Amino acid sequence: MSTTLPQRTSTAADAAVLDVQQLAALVQRQAELIEAQQRQIDWFKRQLFGRKSERFVPPPDPQQLHLGQLLGDVPATPAADEPASEVGSHKRRKPRSDFADDGVGVSFFDETKVPVHTIEVTNPEVQALTPGQYEIIGEKVSYRLAQRPGAYVVLKYVRPVIKRLDTLTLHCASAPDGVIEGSRADVSFIAGLLLDKFAWHLPLYRQHQRLLDAGFKLSRGWLTQLVQQAAQLLQPIYEAQFESIRMSRVKAMDETPIKAGRASAGKMRAGYFWPVYGELDEVCFPYFESRRHEHVQEALGLRNVPGAVLLSDGYEAYGQYTKKTGITHAQCWVHCRRNVFEAQNAEPQVAAEALRQIGALYKIEDDIREKKLSGEAKRLHRLTHSKPLVEKFFEWVDQQFESQGFLPSNPMTQALAYARDARAALEVFLADPGVPMDTNHLERTLRAIPMGKKNWLFCWTEVGAQHAGIVQSLIVTCRLHGIDPYTYLVDVLQRVGVHPAARVAELTPRLWKQHFADKPLRSALHGVTV
Repeated sequence: MSTTLPQRTSTAADAAVLDVQQLAALVQRQAELIEAQQRQIDWFKRQLFGRKSERFVPPPDPQQLHLGQLLGDVPATPAADEPASEVGSHKRRKPRSDFADDGVGVSFFDETKVPVHTIEVTNPEVQALTPGQYEIIGEKVSYRLAQRPGAYVVLKYVRPVIKRLDTLTLHCASAPDGVIEGSRADVSFIAGLLLDKFAWHLPLYRQHQRLLDAGFKLSRGWLTQLVQQAAQLLQPIYEAQFESIRMSRVKAMDETPIKAGRASAGKMRAGYFWPVYGELDEVCFPYFESRRHEHVQEALGLRNVPGAVLLSDGYEAYGQYTKKTGITHAQCWVHCRRNVFEAQNAEPQVAAEALRQIGALYKIEDDIREKKLSGEAKRLHRLTHSKPLVEKFFEWVDQQFESQGFLPSNPMTQALAYARDARAALEVFLADPGVPMDTNHLERTLRAIPMGKKNWLFCWTEVGAQHAGIVQSLIVTCRLHGIDPYTYLVDVLQRVGVHPAARVAELTPRLWKQHFADKPLRSALHGVTV
């Protein structure tokens, strides 16, 4: 008898005409649908209200005693027959501090970066005394953190016009050149504008409102033009840094969505940043209009150094690229672990065991970092300690498929299948000390994009998204190398127009730190007391 089910059972009367096998199949199908929808609801609830951390907390060991059990139960209140004593109440003098610098504590600010305005406080005891009746034997210094309404400064250049009496000609010094020809913006303002938008995620319309409140009369479109022109100045530096990343032996790559450009009235196009992280701690955020496979090749090119490795998640675009170019494809253990973590509700015991085994691998990586192992010592440590655990993990995965008999729709089945299919790529790190276990280092740097989207939401044009990627690449790389982004931007915006094009790579943050960080170019504002 056929068990074919109708596409839609709308009423009880429709179900009444089905035979037993059809009803059983209908109930099974509806149960699977309800289970899948419940998993989706649980996922959305976790995104809205739940804990985002994937940290695995093992269940407590029932054999492990807590401190109260070890020391014996302590009564919460004194026994009734024990005498009680009363303690008289008293008042304590409220501690008072004038925050005087006693020379012991560390100052809460960097005196080389923060302007200090000194205020002399008159001692009331000397008002009735003559200078001969007292002497100053020392001083105490107190600090307060203060703020002006708006931290903007106008530089007023006064250029005298002279007339030479011998030649009767007039002469006047030229106005100092700006980094953007004909613009009233000083390089310090441009650098601050870029940092406020891309490092602190302050949209231009908010910066515009702040400028208006500070007493300036200017348009928001002018701020947009400044960002565009500054990004164009920085583009050669970005391209030089991207070329350095392409020549890295080990690269990590990922993708993150961004809305850029109008698709229609009230709707934005969905594009993607494809961040790439090089082995010299450099990162670039190229923008592409989609998530198509060919963008990996467009970003990385076909030319790779010998022994090149691409580290990524399981998106098949990366696998196709590595097959085409012949380089090694390594996959991320965090993405493997995340699939198991998200399947905890379906199979909590199996998930706990998988997370425990993966956690043991990360403990070995912690040991490697603590011992500061590298090169051959790191490789041998992984082969000795990590490889047996990896082999044991995949043996356990195979056993789960043989013994548990999970349905294909079960989330744990999908998570374990992901790990089994990616086994070769997940094992690359064992024999190559230059390959990390995961892409966490890349995901930490690309956080700047989703953090920004929560504030500025989208890029009005695709060109604007490209400019955002340029500026963000240099700011994030500055952070990786311990460089102050403001100092860097003020320097390179002035230097890039006169620096030899053949040596533009010297202006990337990594090399700039070696060549120019000791004596950076400053704005005319530097050293001016306001």
